Amino acid sequence: MEQQKWKVVLDHTCLLGEGPVWDAASQSILWVDIEQGEIHRFSPEQKVHKTMKIGQMVGAIAPRASGGLIAALQGSFATVDMEKQTLHPIIDPEIHLPDNRFNDGKCDPAGRFWAGTMDYISGKKGAGSLYTLHTDMSVVTRIEGVSCSNGLAWSADHRTLYYIDTPTQQVVAYDYDPESGDIRNKRVVITIPASSGYPDGMTIDTDGMLWVACWDGWRVSRWDPSTGKLLQDILLPAAKITSCTFGGPGLRDLYITSAKTGLNAQQLKEQPLAGSLFVIKNTGFTGHLPFAFKG
Repeated sequence: MEQQKWKVVLDHTCLLGEGPVWDAASQSILWVDIEQGEIHRFSPEQKVHKTMKIGQMVGAIAPRASGGLIAALQGSFATVDMEKQTLHPIIDPEIHLPDNRFNDGKCDPAGRFWAGTMDYISGKKGAGSLYTLHTDMSVVTRIEGVSCSNGLAWSADHRTLYYIDTPTQQVVAYDYDPESGDIRNKRVVITIPASSGYPDGMTIDTDGMLWVACWDGWRVSRWDPSTGKLLQDILLPAAKITSCTFGGPGLRDLYITSAKTGLNAQQLKEQPLAGSLFVIKNTGFTGHLPFAFKG
């Protein structure tokens, strides 16, 4: 894959673009602008861009089997209907932690929604947690003491969960029980060098390789979790690369989100495409359809 193959998907930049997810039903890419409190949807074929303003920060979204989306907002889990432009809060597991907000999230193979938190006011270390929203709308705490909850991915056999807490510079793996959602046996599978930036969002391909977006790293990197080896670096025209996912025909295109939050005037001048949604067409690799929330 040649570096110059990236393209800008549409003429829109986010302050903090994140959480891309492919919607097979509408053949659209969805993503969020966390700090602007927006959900975006774009149809590559029809060239239609739709935005829903949430009115608060939104950390992550995922498709819902019964229609619409499940979302992790600033504090609460919620259901979202982009067609009707409505949202319905479900539960706030951190109502006692007003400095925290949800960050990244995905659904697991059983249709539960996993999302984690972080302290967005002072960046206090270990202030966040990773939660699971069950299909009966109850919440379980999976991991405590998280500083910046980020990438999630499940292996093809649904027996391994990969997870990123950004400041650790690591991707860790857990044994995962699809029936209960329980995780155990934490181990480090990848260590991201500081020179590559901070590991952020993540996706997995059908070869079982992990694609990690690197904040302040100008790149997405492909890694082998069985060996910890770097397989490929894809350089991009923005420093703050936040996440990636496969979509498009045959799930062969890689969609990549980025951010411009915190950039000064000189950096914005040097990175005019910061905050863009990028795509690399026909990567030569194939992704998985996202799991949908079954609640």
